[in-house]
Amino acid sequence: MLYITIISVLAALLFLTRLFFIKREIKRVTMQLNQFNHKQTEKKVDLAFFETDLEKLASEINRQIDSTMQAQAEKQRTENELKQAIANISHDIRTPMTSILGYIQLLESADIDPEQRTEYTTIVKKGALRLKVLLEDFFELSVIESADYPLNIESIKLNQIVPEVLVGFYEAFYQRGLEPIIHLPEEEVIIKADVSAVKRVIENLLSNALKHSTGNVIICLEKRRSSVELTISNPAGCLTEKDLFFLFDRFYKADQTRIGKGTGLGLSIAKGLMKKMNGNLTAELQEEHLMMKCEWKI
Repeated sequence: MLYITIISVLAALLFLTRLFFIKREIKRVTMQLNQFNHKQTEKKVDLAFFETDLEKLASEINRQIDSTMQAQAEKQRTENELKQAIANISHDIRTPMTSILGYIQLLESADIDPEQRTEYTTIVKKGALRLKVLLEDFFELSVIESADYPLNIESIKLNQIVPEVLVGFYEAFYQRGLEPIIHLPEEEVIIKADVSAVKRVIENLLSNALKHSTGNVIICLEKRRSSVELTISNPAGCLTEKDLFFLFDRFYKADQTRIGKGTGLGLSIAKGLMKKMNGNLTAELQEEHLMMKCEWKI
């Protein structure tokens, strides 16, 4: 009987001791969380007393801390991007708007000859068209990024769509004195995608290549074992690896001297459309050639 009593007392002491350490550790964890929540520290929760359930709890808390810090970093990045976008929009709108208003004042003058009036009217028209393109691109990008953007995913023949889009760029290539080098397979290349979205992606990539290329543009369509790849490449000697990191950001222009040469939204729109179609758009720099690669999984 005495033996049982002693064992019971020891068990009770062991239980109370364990309970004491667990409660103390819970208080310690609570204090660490309080410091984290009040931004006094960014350190994760650590334990001084190790117990299976406490370790699981600490692990889940630390996982939540990681998620919270990641969300905060993403929020900060988005806010910075939004501020930059607003600044760029303001600049891109202000520049042609100032020009338009200035030339309208000149047109209101009574002592200008018909030739000058025609010239000023042409300048005003170009400025208005640039504003139209900017606003349309910005609206399209905002729509694409919405969760309910409609897509009609179906089986389409990519080796037929690429030439259709290229025909529309014949005049642009001719005016630049450039020749598209086209590599298309004879066999049918079928992907699951939205026809209009695919055409828009190709148009944006070709437009970007035409604006910035210092040589001929190469269009290559390949059917691989598990994917289809469309690559549009062009010489881009002024481009750096650093530029590739920002290339798909809104309003980013690698050559900041090209004022009025585009909104800087074309590649962002293409990237967004590819993502919506469960595809991927990447950029590589190989031997001073910019390679834009669209990939669809088969």
